[in-house]
Amino acid sequence: MDHVIDRPPPSAGAFPASGAAAPAPFAPLSAAEIRRVVAVVRGDDGFGADVLFETIELLEPQSRDAPRGARANLFRDSEDGVWQVAVSLDDGRILSRRFVAGARPMIQLEQFVAIEAAVRADPRFVAACAARGITDMGLVCVDPWSAGSAGPPDEDGLHVAHTFCWLRTRENDNLYAHPIEGLNAVVDLKAGTVLRVDDYGIVPVPMGEVNYERQFRDAFRPALKPLDVVQPQGASFTLDGHSIAWDKWSMAIGFNAREAITLHDIRYDGRPLFARASLVEMVVPYGSPNNAHHRKNVFDIGEYGLGKLANSLKLGCDCLGHIAYLDVHLGTMLGEVMTIEKAICIHEEDAGLLWKHWDFRTERAETRRGRRLVISCICTVGNYEYASYWMFRQDGEIEFEMKATGIINTVGCRPGAPSKYGAEVAPGVEGQIHQHAFVARLEPALDGPSNTVVECDTAAEPDDANPHGNAFFVRETPLLNERDGGRRADPARQRYWRVINPGVLNAVGRPVGYKLMPTSAIVPFVKAGSPSGRRAAFMQNQLWVTAHDPDERYPGGEFMNRSTGAGGLPDMAARGRSIADERIVLWHVFGLHHLPRPEDFPVQPCIECGFKLMPSGFFDANPAIDLPPEVNAASRLHGAEAPSACCRS
Repeated sequence: MDHVIDRPPPSAGAFPASGAAAPAPFAPLSAAEIRRVVAVVRGDDGFGADVLFETIELLEPQSRDAPRGARANLFRDSEDGVWQVAVSLDDGRILSRRFVAGARPMIQLEQFVAIEAAVRADPRFVAACAARGITDMGLVCVDPWSAGSAGPPDEDGLHVAHTFCWLRTRENDNLYAHPIEGLNAVVDLKAGTVLRVDDYGIVPVPMGEVNYERQFRDAFRPALKPLDVVQPQGASFTLDGHSIAWDKWSMAIGFNAREAITLHDIRYDGRPLFARASLVEMVVPYGSPNNAHHRKNVFDIGEYGLGKLANSLKLGCDCLGHIAYLDVHLGTMLGEVMTIEKAICIHEEDAGLLWKHWDFRTERAETRRGRRLVISCICTVGNYEYASYWMFRQDGEIEFEMKATGIINTVGCRPGAPSKYGAEVAPGVEGQIHQHAFVARLEPALDGPSNTVVECDTAAEPDDANPHGNAFFVRETPLLNERDGGRRADPARQRYWRVINPGVLNAVGRPVGYKLMPTSAIVPFVKAGSPSGRRAAFMQNQLWVTAHDPDERYPGGEFMNRSTGAGGLPDMAARGRSIADERIVLWHVFGLHHLPRPEDFPVQPCIECGFKLMPSGFFDANPAIDLPPEVNAASRLHGAEAPSACCRS
């Protein structure tokens, strides 16, 4: 990943000259704006030079003409708690400040190396490695994990990281093929010291080589012939800073250290659909109670920040075609600027058949192929890669897809004897059963801000009204209050949810609407009352609907690290606010249920999950009916040089 740390000179902090173009309302903070925030905070008598930065991000405006601002979370190693501040970028002053006692900041990317170094230098850890025959500590790899809220009493009140460890047998070797099972260190992040080393007993470290890098592979299958995406006239989208227009779509693209991509003011043919959309949480609970594995319940977005872990993408590898990239600028813990080049990929791609009909009487056919606009990023969280794709189709459909790849988290086992909580993926290497639960936060604004959610269930008519046994229909139930807004997917009823605007009717007199299709519903297996279950209480439903509040941004609460779950979606819903014909927020929980396979190692092929947002009465007819007919001139018959015949007859 090409992450460039820009360390400004002492005089940095100056805002762009007045002649510079003003950024669009939802554009992420520029490098200059981040420096401006740091200078304002450190120039304040209440903070000073020793303050550290958890996040620095845009203070998203509630109207397009609002002055531009930023928000930052601040902390110190010398004290507990986190400060939340808002900063005016126009006049360089702190607008508000709030201290949250007991809150702990996210584990920072910049702390990863220091955590590993502290553990490898600890005499207790060195001795435990020696007992396992490991003497070269430079080959030991230590991954920092968030500690959760179920640790021993000596962790109470501390800001700690729990760790798991592996071994490389040589430079660039796949460390996850060699888990050092049963050895875990706990690090006090503020003190920078190892609090404790837990040794659950020796399991032989598997030493078989299971590598994936090209330098370690002896042979490759014969390469296929090139499959090129050719756009001789370039892409069809226009990009103005962070504002994009394509076909009938328009929106603004944002980015921050916690959520990664955020989308704003999403419109189709000028009509507003969603005011904001983003991925706001991801939790990965593992199913093993053995040794320290019960602590593996990490909130990758809330405890680390997904945006800070974004890859710098490579042309011709991560995305194909005529590509536009956006760099992102993020603040580091020390107040420097970290630039991730090519963090956001924008391209369009063929989406297959969009609509077709052949009239058998006239033997005439009309065919339209569709395209989709794709806005994506790929983030590496420890061993896993998460590739996020927001896709916009010409028929008004929005699809979000998450692809999980990378390397499964591995533990050691005796060859041929994995635990009941996992599967052996290589001799002595076990992959444990786990889940990946994601939460999308969606602010609908269908033809205006006042929207309602209707739950749609398919039901069969009772026998007395169903003489032929074939009658079934969709029953619609509006959700009126937040206390009723926590809903579960139900495949037996073919359940979906329809967002409507009761004040705007379509051509047949029905409220305009979009439906949320829960295509990847996930059911939690972590007990609701357990420490992990309380922190991830939002997993108990696949949909939550709450009244809009710009400060209610995350489903588990603002501060996830070592949290109890307080302030999350159950607490929001308990307020009982009206969600009928109001400005509302949809929180959709979806995900992956994963028992690893040998085929998932040494690198897991992509597995996908996501959801769809489909127009449901929002248009008066097929919105893609006006697509012009066309034939792809570059297509060829196999073995022929001439283009194929026209598809219209």
